[in-house]
Amino acid sequence: MSIIPFAIAWFLADNPGKVKLGTNNGELITPPLTTEASDFTGYDSFSADNIKELQGHWILINVLSQAECQQACQEGLYKTQQITLMMGKDIARIRRLALISNQAEQPLPKQWQEDARLLKALPSATLKATLQKVAAGEQPGGLLIMDPLGNLMMQYDPGYDPYKVRNDLSKLLRISQIG
Repeated sequence: MSIIPFAIAWFLADNPGKVKLGTNNGELITPPLTTEASDFTGYDSFSADNIKELQGHWILINVLSQAECQQACQEGLYKTQQITLMMGKDIARIRRLALISNQAEQPLPKQWQEDARLLKALPSATLKATLQKVAAGEQPGGLLIMDPLGNLMMQYDPGYDPYKVRNDLSKLLRISQIG
């Protein structure tokens, strides 16, 4: 009977991937990838005027890497809209950003072009290179979370559960002393 704990410890030492540590639902980006304010350029006049809103806020980033916003992309935008609405009193601490990779074409459908709470930006060349290191930066419908200091610190694959993102974001906002 006393050998059972040792056998479990031995198994876990040999297979550390079998145990999920932490309470986060998304994947932490370790080490966090840093960005600068100059990495984001407003896509349209509204976003160019309000791009300074990103500083000092938690940002939900939808990366639009394709020329056209397909179903997964639109679901991702809708989910981030719903997440911000679910945040209640913390809604003022969060911003949404659609990062449009291709400047020549407008990938967003009309309903998202007119969304006043969605900022649209073009990434710089250094930010595009940074996004290549992150899986969610290449997949349509994925989500990135950026902290108020400009660090990309969490990612979610396409098809993520918005309630799990809300739970993670609530924990981050509760313990955050900034933003």
